[in-house]
Amino acid sequence: MIWDRSGKVQVSQTEEARDTVELLVRSPGGFSEEALKGLADLEARMPPPEAVTEPAFTRSFRMTDRLKPDAAAGGGLVTGTDGTARPHYWGHRERLRTRFLEGGHAPMPDYEMLELLLFNAVPKIDVKPLAKRLLATFGDLNGVVAASEHRIRQVEGADRWVYLQLRLVDAFAQRMAQAKVLQREVLSSWQALISYCRTCMAYRETEQFRVLFLDRKNTIIADEALGSGTVGHVPVYPREVAKRALELNASAVILVHNHPSGDPTPSDEDITMTARVAAACEAIDVSVHDHVIIGKDAEASFREQGLL
Repeated sequence: MIWDRSGKVQVSQTEEARDTVELLVRSPGGFSEEALKGLADLEARMPPPEAVTEPAFTRSFRMTDRLKPDAAAGGGLVTGTDGTARPHYWGHRERLRTRFLEGGHAPMPDYEMLELLLFNAVPKIDVKPLAKRLLATFGDLNGVVAASEHRIRQVEGADRWVYLQLRLVDAFAQRMAQAKVLQREVLSSWQALISYCRTCMAYRETEQFRVLFLDRKNTIIADEALGSGTVGHVPVYPREVAKRALELNASAVILVHNHPSGDPTPSDEDITMTARVAAACEAIDVSVHDHVIIGKDAEASFREQGLL
């Protein structure tokens, strides 16, 4: 059968083929008996002349012209001095990498820093539009890196590989900040501790409850997330905090949780929960040094506000 570009049979050529088959079948001595049977079988398989046929399968992807202005790459073709037409972004990745290595990150806008990261997740095509869409959706780099997989993948052009790169950046940032506070005396590294908590929690979309466990010298021996919740609530179980303190042989704890709304002002529920945790810890001779609430731009200390 002969197909046109739409996938439909060209009827005129099909009829011509049918006539040829009929002629050959009727011609004596033209073919062997086996060949004649094959031709007869072929004719039986051919659709009726009036039938409109479609391809047996359709492509699972849609072909697009990436050089059209309304496509992701945009910009069209650029003709070089040698007369060769290339996409406008030809060589862009190498130029951007060179600028970063030679001049550092300071002069580069956020979208270009994000582009460098996206190169590892999206091959070949121009990722500048995707970088700008991510920043427009989440506000800044902090928001992009902290966003959930569900929200990241709602952005056009973002997939699980984009999300993977963002999670790697977040993990590196947390580990680098954590290294500045673990196994160090908390009072001498308080600002580093706050910076670490902000790195981990300030831009989270849901509440998280963390506990920093301290030994008798006020050195942080462990940092653990003991609860995750919704936008406005996180379940906290005082006995779980006390139990974990006993397991680690901790002498004191610092409670930390975030407010996704951005406002670190303690709520009545926060005050009640802190009192319950303090009571549970006091029963096993463990002190609650502070409870810090992390907001997007500021933090609140229960100790400083006289709430503990």
